[in-house]
Amino acid sequence: VQLQASGGGLVQAGGSLRLSCAASGRTFGSYAMGWFRQAPGKEREFVVAITMSGGSTVYADSVKGRFTISGDNAKNTVYLQMNSLKPEDTAVYYCAAGPTAQRLADIQYYWGQGTQVTVSS
Repeated sequence: VQLQASGGGLVQAGGSLRLSCAASGRTFGSYAMGWFRQAPGKEREFVVAITMSGGSTVYADSVKGRFTISGDNAKNTVYLQMNSLKPEDTAVYYCAAGPTAQRLADIQYYWGQGTQVTVSS
């Protein structure tokens, strides 16, 4: 099983980026996929998750109203649209898969490699 994250980059504050995470090796229709991030000197934190079958979502308070997660079961891919980016959103973003959106913050079955997001002020 492999999770391949992409879409990171450098953007100015207020800008937007779209991350993608493509899963391979199995289908994830009955699982949740989501994103965590880790800023320099900080612990990895949960950002957002979606249950692929029903579309249930969970967002961290820090990104509500700015980030939107969506999933494409046919492509086994999850997307993270990040708008109104702030310098404090700067981090390495990791995708992960787990049982449900409500539990992904605590239980992860698979991890992808990170993709760097840098927001300049």
